[in-house]
Amino acid sequence: PKFTLAGSSPFHSDSLQVWSCGGLAEAFMEANALFEQQTDIQINYTGAFAGALGKSLLGGATTEIFAGRVLKLAKSLREAGKMMYFRPLCFTEYVIVTPPDNPAGIRSLQDLAVPGVRVILPLGASPPGGDAVAGILKKARIDQAVRRNMIEKESCVIKMMPKIARGKGDASIVERRLTCMPKFAQKVQVIPINEAFFPPGPLTFTIGVMKYAADRNMADQYIDFICSAEGQSIFQKHGFIPAISAKGKTLIEKLGVKDD
Repeated sequence: PKFTLAGSSPFHSDSLQVWSCGGLAEAFMEANALFEQQTDIQINYTGAFAGALGKSLLGGATTEIFAGRVLKLAKSLREAGKMMYFRPLCFTEYVIVTPPDNPAGIRSLQDLAVPGVRVILPLGASPPGGDAVAGILKKARIDQAVRRNMIEKESCVIKMMPKIARGKGDASIVERRLTCMPKFAQKVQVIPINEAFFPPGPLTFTIGVMKYAADRNMADQYIDFICSAEGQSIFQKHGFIPAISAKGKTLIEKLGVKDD
């Protein structure tokens, strides 16, 4: 059965349309399956490039729930009256990855600048991926030295990870979430990066109810589930910092993730 609101909603009363940026896809698919099991509400999920989804939502596209990257986008959707409210969802962090035996003996970001270290970087990846990595190198003041060591500029992190795992390069910088994917877990060595070097823009993920939600209570129930300890633990398992964790709460304050 369809809900008929003013202007007639395209959304059904027993399902929810959820859009998110692609980086969150694996976590959302697991969380959605659990929510469906608990509620009998069907989730129609789409994960795609955040910039494209944001642009289409600021244009004429409609969905009921949107989880996006970059706080500015959530604020723009709120200001445009298209999003009713948003909440902090999770945060991403960046790490160095090396082959399992770490042949170049990488211990820190500065080691990527040592002459002769073969670096593969995803600088060609769509925003904010490549931009974020470039920003980390600039903040660490090793940008030029690392670029001299770069043997390949990759446009896709998913294609790049097996190259590192097989030792075609000595090191790269990626989001921790990639190292948690079953196909890459335990196939690379993971070295933390000091968060002082992270550019703030790409770190934040939010989730919000859009004005087109056919059943506001159902939409609220879904957001409550995703932001609950049960929902958040799934995002943690997939390599994100949950908003409800102590670290997440610190980042909410530090980065100003508030719905004004």
